[in-house]
This record gives sequence, structure tokens and C-alpha cells, in this order.
Amino acid sequence: MTGTASKQDEPATPRAPGMTDVARLAGVSAQTVSRTLSGHPNVQAATRAKVLAAVEQLGYRRNNAARALSSGRSRTLGVVTLRIGFYSRTAIAVGIEAAAAAAGYAVNTVTTPSLDASAIEESMSRLADQGVEGIVLAVPLIESNRAIDELTRSLPTITIDGSRTESTEVVAIDQAEIGRIATQHLLDLGHETVWHVAGPQRWLDAASRSQGWRETLSQTGLQPPPELTGDWSPASGYQAGLILGRIPEVTSVFVASDEMAFGVIRALDELGRRVPDDISVVGVDDISLAAYCSPALTTVAQPFADMGRLAVEHLLRYIAKPDTVPPIETIEPQLVVRASTAAPRR
Repeated sequence: MTGTASKQDEPATPRAPGMTDVARLAGVSAQTVSRTLSGHPNVQAATRAKVLAAVEQLGYRRNNAARALSSGRSRTLGVVTLRIGFYSRTAIAVGIEAAAAAAGYAVNTVTTPSLDASAIEESMSRLADQGVEGIVLAVPLIESNRAIDELTRSLPTITIDGSRTESTEVVAIDQAEIGRIATQHLLDLGHETVWHVAGPQRWLDAASRSQGWRETLSQTGLQPPPELTGDWSPASGYQAGLILGRIPEVTSVFVASDEMAFGVIRALDELGRRVPDDISVVGVDDISLAAYCSPALTTVAQPFADMGRLAVEHLLRYIAKPDTVPPIETIEPQLVVRASTAAPRR
């Protein structure tokens, strides 16, 4: 429209400087900045002067929550999660908040718009500036950078999507095992092979589920059929279902999430392919709707609330003893058999 500026033409709102910005300008680690601003005695005078000069130059100001660092306790935990509305993210967050409240902690949550290391770094920096005692990274940290490594060294950090840095502890579900369980279930029913609708391969859990699917077929002497990819949404599952439903030899499908599986089943129904009479479908997650779709969905359950609770328990132990990084704790997934899978028709 003439004379009207678009949102793209509007100048971006400048981001307030964070702890990592101060660290870069001063040429020190984020941990050193945190110690300096907390009045830690083991900071050399020259280093303290550089940090304070950078603070002054950038106009960096900590909020009231961060000032609690001077006493060493804010009774607040931070959570970084992806800015999406999928059930799994919400369920994990509920588990974290419930466990934190039971331990007398509040939770500050920051969402990141993408999985880029710079976006995750900014989210972690915001939480550090708020004075949280530790962080739960509820995102698949595929790539790290120096600033993230420094932040995880200065703040106890737990990741719950199977990724880690040198200084993080991990609470995870074996995602490759999910792929193996789902695929083996369909093979045990007598299906000659299993097709797969994968999630976005930038997600570690999606890539691991695909790996488990491929390995299970290969160990049985089968060549994996072509893999289809969705974006976790029912719409992407629907598009994949429209393709699979037109391939006569398809009799079973392992779908990397329940929400995509709903889309697959809808597409198959529209094409006249009955589930499970013509095609069996297995999902992942066991969200609350899985038992109520038609037919009820066979799925591999992930105990999201337990993951959130364990993440908080580990984080509180890590806060108490930050010099030790315990090994990964892996939670076993469970197959929930319902009406969407059956032996193939002969």
C-alpha cells in the first residue's frame, strides 16, 4: 500500500546487552562476569576492572532477580524451550514446574525461536541475567558455541533431549530404542517391511528414531524403503499419508510422532486405505488424544512428566555439587499397543 511502511521496514528493537556481551567485550568468560558481579573474592583486580569497564560501556544492568546472586541463592531455575505448541514441550514444562515447586523453587521460562546456537545462547544469557541458579535446556542442542560452553560452565545445566556440552548433565529417553521398538513391533506382526515418516532431522530425537528404524530393518536383512520427512505437525503427516496411501505395497508405517500419525491416518482414510486392515500405523509420544483417535493409536510412550521431574532433581544435585558431572540417565520408552496395528492381510 502506498505511503504505508511494512513491518519489514521498521527498525528492529535493539536487544538489551546481556552477560555474554559483557564477557566478549571484556575478553573473559561468562563465569568470570558472573563472579565479578556477585562480588566473588577470587577475581583479580585487573580482571574485575575490565569487567566493570565493559559493564559501564555497554550499559549492562542486572535486574532484581540477578542481584540475588550476591547471596548465592535466588531459588529460581531457568528453562529454555522451543517456541512451538507441541504437546511434548508443554508436558515436559509442566513436569519441571511441578518438581521445582515441590522443592521450593520458582521457574523462569524463555522460548527460543530456532535451534541455532546463537538463539539458544541468547535465551541462556537472558536467564543468567535473571539470576537463575541453574538451567534446563529443553531443546535439542545440535550445535554449541563458545558462549554456550562458557554459560554451562558458569551455571549448572541439564539437557533433556540427548545433547550435551562438556559441562552439562543429560536426562534422556533412548530415542533410537523408540525406533527399534516401533519397527520390531510391526515386523513381529508379520509385515514384510516398515515405512517411516520421520521428524525434522535437525532434531536429535528425530534423527535417532530414524537410526533405530534403519538398524532394525538392516539387522533383519531388509533394505529400508524411502524415508518421508515431516515437521512434527499433523498437516505434514497428512501429506506423507497421501503419498504412502498410493503405494500398494505399503502395509505398515512407523510415524515419528503421534500428531503426525493423526495426519497420516486421516489421509489414508480419505484414500480408502483402512487402518489397520490395509495399513498398520505406530506413533510416538502417547499424548492424551492417542487413545481416542479412530482407531486408537498404537504408540511408543515417553514419560514427559517424569523427564521434567528427573531434570529438576538432577539440576538441584548439580547446583549443590557443581564440580561433578554425573553420567547420562536414560529413561526406557514403553510400547502401548492399541487398535491401529494388526497382522497384514494375506
